[in-house]
Amino acid sequence: MKAEDITVIDLVGKTSLADAMIIATGRVNRHVASIADSLVEALKGSGLPAPKVEGMPACDWVLIDTGDIIIHVFRPEVRDFYNLEKMWGADRPNERLVG
Repeated sequence: MKAEDITVIDLVGKTSLADAMIIATGRVNRHVASIADSLVEALKGSGLPAPKVEGMPACDWVLIDTGDIIIHVFRPEVRDFYNLEKMWGADRPNERLVG
């Protein structure tokens, strides 16, 4: 679907939310929707449980949660605003386990 600026962030040792985060950009809402729809269909077709999906009505930012991998598909200005790469990037210290 020609997603742009794809980034994969390894979350192992940083959080228990997931093992990896994938961030991608679609040019406009319709492109974001097409990318998200294609990913969801591919995931369903792979035999995995259906992922949780949020943000499809507006398609500014669609989140696809597979359990082990979290996928974010953004419009460019929304991606710049939230800047998840900085929040979850390599320079982020390991989270402490709460006992």
